[in-house]
Amino acid sequence: MLEKKYIKLKLTGKTKDEILQELVDVLDNGGALENKDEFLKVVKAREATSSTGLEEGIAIPHGKTKAVKKPAVAFGRSEGVDFNSLDGEPSKLFFMIAAPEDATDSHIETLSKLTNKLLDDEVREKLENAKTEDEILNILNEEKKEIINSSEKRDGYVVAVTACPVGIAHTYMAADSLVNKGKELGVEIKVETNGSVGVKNELTAEDIKRATGVIVAADKTIDMDRFAGKKVIQVPVKQAIRAPKELIEKTLNGEGEIYKSSSNGKKETPKNEKTGIYKHLMNGVSHMLPLVVCGGVLIALSIALSGIKAGSGADVTNPFFKSMLDLGVAAFGLMIPILSGYIAMSIADRPGLAPGLVGGALANTVGAGFLGGMVAGFAAGYIAKWVKSWNVPEGLKPIMPIFVIPLVSTSLVGVIMYFIGAPISGFMNMLTDVLKGMEAGSVFLALILGCMISFDMGGPINKVAFLFGSAMITQGVPTVMGPIAVAICIPPIGMGIATMMAPKNYEVGEREAGKAAFAMGLIGITEGAIPFAAADPFRVIPSIMVGSGVGAVIAAIGKVADHAPHGGPIVLPVVDNKLMFIIAIVVGSLISAIMVNILKKFKKQ
Repeated sequence: MLEKKYIKLKLTGKTKDEILQELVDVLDNGGALENKDEFLKVVKAREATSSTGLEEGIAIPHGKTKAVKKPAVAFGRSEGVDFNSLDGEPSKLFFMIAAPEDATDSHIETLSKLTNKLLDDEVREKLENAKTEDEILNILNEEKKEIINSSEKRDGYVVAVTACPVGIAHTYMAADSLVNKGKELGVEIKVETNGSVGVKNELTAEDIKRATGVIVAADKTIDMDRFAGKKVIQVPVKQAIRAPKELIEKTLNGEGEIYKSSSNGKKETPKNEKTGIYKHLMNGVSHMLPLVVCGGVLIALSIALSGIKAGSGADVTNPFFKSMLDLGVAAFGLMIPILSGYIAMSIADRPGLAPGLVGGALANTVGAGFLGGMVAGFAAGYIAKWVKSWNVPEGLKPIMPIFVIPLVSTSLVGVIMYFIGAPISGFMNMLTDVLKGMEAGSVFLALILGCMISFDMGGPINKVAFLFGSAMITQGVPTVMGPIAVAICIPPIGMGIATMMAPKNYEVGEREAGKAAFAMGLIGITEGAIPFAAADPFRVIPSIMVGSGVGAVIAAIGKVADHAPHGGPIVLPVVDNKLMFIIAIVVGSLISAIMVNILKKFKKQ
């Protein structure tokens, strides 16, 4: 698949798009493509899903389409380009895989072989230093020597499962890393991959029964019931790539915790609660992200192209832009249900999805915001998990997952959310009364309003502050809305800046969401920061509250007034004291960005 004509030793592109175009041209000039523009479009669509920039300077963009004549791989080398890689470092070695639409999943298998070779530091170093196309071919075609020291063959049988959210690079890199290290140690090992082409090398019941222990290197939910009674070590997929020897040694030494499952189906994960909660949370956040981005961008574009009107806010009257706005609002409406639904599904598998979705929809209805959605997701998941553990007659077991579990779980979650609604309503009324008792234009009021706006980003506390500011405009006091307009945009702008300042602190999806959040902040859409707050609330929420609070105080001191019930730079035409308005946004956003990155750095340490 890789020929001399598909190799370019010196790529000149300085951006990701330029590199992609250059590699597509290499394939097209070599006769591999029917339509290079169509293939480039497919490759870019794949990049929009998640970057193919891996670690250690490697990137493997790829596409499968009828625009490809025959399977081919292009190789190119660069001095370093920002490719949104997993480690945040520039990418230097590029492999572009082109597969025809009617091909099998051979491009994924090719990718697996490539990543296996690229795990080797020596291979990467040789590729970086090769002088000719023939050297590149020789390096990649060179067979790796099997490292099995039969004289030190060790007792025990290790089985493992690898899985990552996208199911391409890391899944196979982790599997290859474990297999290669097992051979080196003389350990018999079998690894199942849960990748984008489905389950490969599936573990049988006999494999699991015979195994000394199980390694689960996964960043997504997999079938765990089959490991009941076995000692299991659960880690992120990256750990299997970086420390395979340690994991295999621990498994052979009997470390790990027994995955418990009694005859009534009750099970416990061997992970500690903190790690488990984070995994469930990230499952919800990763599924919510596309809705936040597409909904936010549609709303932002419709408002930006329509403008803001004093006294009424966003003035979207054009039918086309109104349709665009409605689409964005619909996407935002699904955001909380998807978050809670997939949190619940991560906890209880498919039976948790229905009660989670309903709980999230109810969180929207009672105005509980994303924090209410998180509560609904965890409640639905653990309730569904509890109902699954019921010891029922054999005749009822077939209808448990499709009838009993969803019905009981959804009903109980509905009761919980119903009781949450009344306290939230009462709390909102109390907050409104407190705000009315404060002096309009005071620094303390601005600080309180700024913190309220950023606390739950569209939730009940945010709405109290926003509606209070909007009401004050109608009473001829726009100086209350001024600090609020500043605070509204600081969370998304601050998180966007944070991902640009320290990309290593964020996953690839978060870095992409950061760009969208920044754009949403310019249009005054606070919800752009929700994915970051949901994924890491104890670091993100305090940071954006501090930034919004400081920004609101600066606006109050500068006598900033906003004559429209909206926020962000888009309201600049209807703002009094524009310079202080901009200064307040810039200072508050930088404070949030710097603070959250410092806290994330401490977390890593």
